Amino acid sequence: MSAAGDRLQDTARRAALALPDVSHGRPFTPGLDVYKVAGKVFLIVTDDPDEQIITVKCEPEHARALERGYASITPGRYLDKRHWISLGPGRGITKRLIHDAVEHSYDLVVDGRSQSERPRRAGPPGRPTAPPR
Repeated sequence: MSAAGDRLQDTARRAALALPDVSHGRPFTPGLDVYKVAGKVFLIVTDDPDEQIITVKCEPEHARALERGYASITPGRYLDKRHWISLGPGRGITKRLIHDAVEHSYDLVVDGRSQSERPRRAGPPGRPTAPPR
């Protein structure tokens, strides 16, 4: 079952807040809810009811595959379009896909930090979801 925009945003927020050492705020504008780990952004959630999207960090090759596989996944809004993707409500955008995208983004940011800056994670890291065939 596909996630509608408000459920997409709520699912992403819950997934982010379930991860260790996550902070969030609105440093750019009141309409963007920004989630960080170790001081680095890994998730942006829009509050605009006309543009219900989330934006996450993603490896470039995986990002292009997801964009080809899902009509509502596009190059990242607001950030470097090579390393970020935006997910909107649409066919195939499931809660599992949202959780995987948020966790994968978190892991990319954490892996880019020095060992001393990394939060300790209880479980195995999230695995990126493959596009549909």
